[in-house]
Amino acid sequence: MKLDKALGLMREVPDFPQPGVVFRDLTPVLADPDALRTVVDALQDKLAESTQVIAAIESRGFLLGAALGYGWRYGVVPLRKPGKLPVVADSVSYDLEYGTATLELPADAIHPGQHVVVVDDVLATGGTAAAACELVERAGGIVTGVSVVLEIAALNGRSRLAGREVSALMAV
Repeated sequence: MKLDKALGLMREVPDFPQPGVVFRDLTPVLADPDALRTVVDALQDKLAESTQVIAAIESRGFLLGAALGYGWRYGVVPLRKPGKLPVVADSVSYDLEYGTATLELPADAIHPGQHVVVVDDVLATGGTAAAACELVERAGGIVTGVSVVLEIAALNGRSRLAGREVSALMAV
């Protein structure tokens, strides 16, 4: 399946999670085995060769990160919302386009010097990705890139990731 056809399965949900926000739902892409394979392969093509670990952002980043980890033998570290991890190494709070949030890093998951790619479904304002990069670096990891399926260019999330390699399969 071609990438544009796979990404064409994505749907827009207006006014979710609140009025004025357009949610980009990857569920139809994830549910189609050919589309999922196409998207994961395209993400892999953009990763640095030195990648050792995928830092997967809750929750859709988990699905993409797990597929990348299994398919190409990377470790996968889930970056979670508060209260989900039994042992937390660190946490970072950040602003979203519609509020604030916190990400937590599990203890002993990222080791100093490991090359880590941060993976998520969407790059919007960049707050979540920037927080993920901060967690990885505070643990001693080296962020070799941020990889997403969709970038909402109008929200200028790349500006919060200045100096980092950012790849998106699609921008709107």
